[in-house]
Amino acid sequence: MSLQIGDQAPDFKLYSSDLTEVSLAAFKGKKVIIHFFPMAFTGVCTEQLCAMRDNFSFYEGINAQVLGISVDSPFSLAKFKEVQNYQFPLLSDFNKDVSEAYSALYPEFVFGLKGVSKRAAFVIDEEGKIAYAEVLEDAKDLPAFKAIDDALKA
Repeated sequence: MSLQIGDQAPDFKLYSSDLTEVSLAAFKGKKVIIHFFPMAFTGVCTEQLCAMRDNFSFYEGINAQVLGISVDSPFSLAKFKEVQNYQFPLLSDFNKDVSEAYSALYPEFVFGLKGVSKRAAFVIDEEGKIAYAEVLEDAKDLPAFKAIDDALKA
């Protein structure tokens, strides 16, 4: 069942690209934007995260935390973060538990790859509740950035 606005966001602990453990609970009292993306170093995923990078001052200005999550290893994500100069953590959901909890997991993706994160965006409010949820079926589509920003301003 997919998450709805008002639902409690599933907590998680994942390793970041700098090999530190990051939990959603650590950001209680702060808005959090979670971007799930299928694969590092691919065109649309890079475009998705670069949009967040390029608007980072807006998110910082409203005290919101940006997180990127994919099933890539922390080592791949570290290189992706370095190459693209992302200012926010990239988290490895290598075991696919978080993508599944957020209903953002392709059972089968391109080239027969199984268990790849769907492109998705969630805004979590200061109390840990879902304020915005968008899970895209077509990996070529981008999240609605204006709708994400509107949810953050609410």
